[in-house]
Amino acid sequence: MQTTRQHKIARLIQKDMSDIFLRYARALHGVLISVSEVRVSPDLSVANIYLSIFPQDKVQDTMTHIEEDKGKIRGELGALERHQLRVIPELHFHLDETIDRMERIDQLLHQ
Repeated sequence: MQTTRQHKIARLIQKDMSDIFLRYARALHGVLISVSEVRVSPDLSVANIYLSIFPQDKVQDTMTHIEEDKGKIRGELGALERHQLRVIPELHFHLDETIDRMERIDQLLHQ
């Protein structure tokens, strides 16, 4: 269970990361990246960021680019949140597979 502070910081990070990935996706041409969820550790030092990427055939390449640019992305986040947070959390990116699971369940139900 997240505390109120963790929840507020997670929402702030999610909003700012959405803005960052909107610009980031433009450079990748034809990729849509959305931030589906952010979970912050109790000590606020780590942010687990769950991403949904479309189209499916570019998921691995996009995740590779994001991991390579993790430092740059954290720097952009720091610039946006310098007045709200004392320390910018370490970023861990994960692929959100919720939509894929929903599609699979829908296919199974309609067979």
